[in-house]
Amino acid sequence: MKQQQVKLISLVMVAVFAISLVLAACAVPATAPSAPAGGEAASTDVAAPEAAAPAADSNFKPVWYAPAPHPYFEEVRKGVEAFEAETGIKVEKQIGPDWNQDSQNQRMEALAAQGFNAFSVYPADAVGTNGLYEQLTPNGIHIINFGTSTAQPTTASFAVATDVKAAAMRAAEELIAAMGGKGNIINVLEVLEDPNTALRKQGIDEVVAKYPDVTIIQEVADIKSVEEAVQKVGDALSANIDKVDGIIATGYTPSVAIAQVLSEYKEKGGDRTIHAVGIDTDEMVMQAIKDGVMDGTIVQNPYGHGYLSMLLLQYLSEGYTPKADAYFVDAGFAFATQENLETYNNDILAVTEQIKSELLDKYLEK
Repeated sequence: MKQQQVKLISLVMVAVFAISLVLAACAVPATAPSAPAGGEAASTDVAAPEAAAPAADSNFKPVWYAPAPHPYFEEVRKGVEAFEAETGIKVEKQIGPDWNQDSQNQRMEALAAQGFNAFSVYPADAVGTNGLYEQLTPNGIHIINFGTSTAQPTTASFAVATDVKAAAMRAAEELIAAMGGKGNIINVLEVLEDPNTALRKQGIDEVVAKYPDVTIIQEVADIKSVEEAVQKVGDALSANIDKVDGIIATGYTPSVAIAQVLSEYKEKGGDRTIHAVGIDTDEMVMQAIKDGVMDGTIVQNPYGHGYLSMLLLQYLSEGYTPKADAYFVDAGFAFATQENLETYNNDILAVTEQIKSELLDKYLEK
């Protein structure tokens, strides 16, 4: 009798346990999922998952590195982000604290130690950065300069950049043409440590030397912020207001300063004709061109500097190698004036697409 009671109790317990499992599986969660931030509650319908981006090669771990904050780098970053969106490859993006080569060395060495093996880099120093590259590339790390080049020879595979000397020469020619082929110029440079500054100065000097009636009456340099640029450009303009006919900038921050200072000069009734050419497409510069305060600006291709450098790194990771004498990838530039303010951007994007289509045939081999 006792054995039958034990069997009966056991059967009841098994049945209760089974029922509890069924009820638990059907139960509503104690806490409902919260609504997305700033939106309505999530739908109860189960949506089909979106197609995942193509899986990136796990052996390809790229970095985009700039030495210090600068508006140009923010524009380059857009090209890097476009590469990420198109390929599904995550890029580590870092901007260092200053233009000091030691800072760049420390941060890039640390990234390499973490396993990153492909670098798109703006070199802090044209010569000093080569020493860093020579430590990294023997370990199978690919490096591409963007925006400028390290001194030759270099272990970097490519430089994707504007031909800055050619761009500065074009700017000088445009300025001198606007001045009627004669007059006095203030040349506003930017960061003296920047490898591009010497090339830009050299280009302007070469153009001016062709015109016997054109003189550079003052050079302004060592500018690292818009505030500093406004002060220095304002001082130079005031000191030369009775004889200056043109002012040229080959850096972003002094171009913004020229736009601001000349706009204020005109608003206060300044009647001297001062022609001006800058670089890049800050809103203040473009408004000054629209208003007739500046004659034009060199439009670089920072989007292409970012996008194309990352795409080249991807190709290198897939086994492609640079063709002989194919180191410099000219990302192109345009000259924006009142006449083409609505179309210059399309022109420069078309250049990027053209270069992209040529990479495997013109620059790489396998």
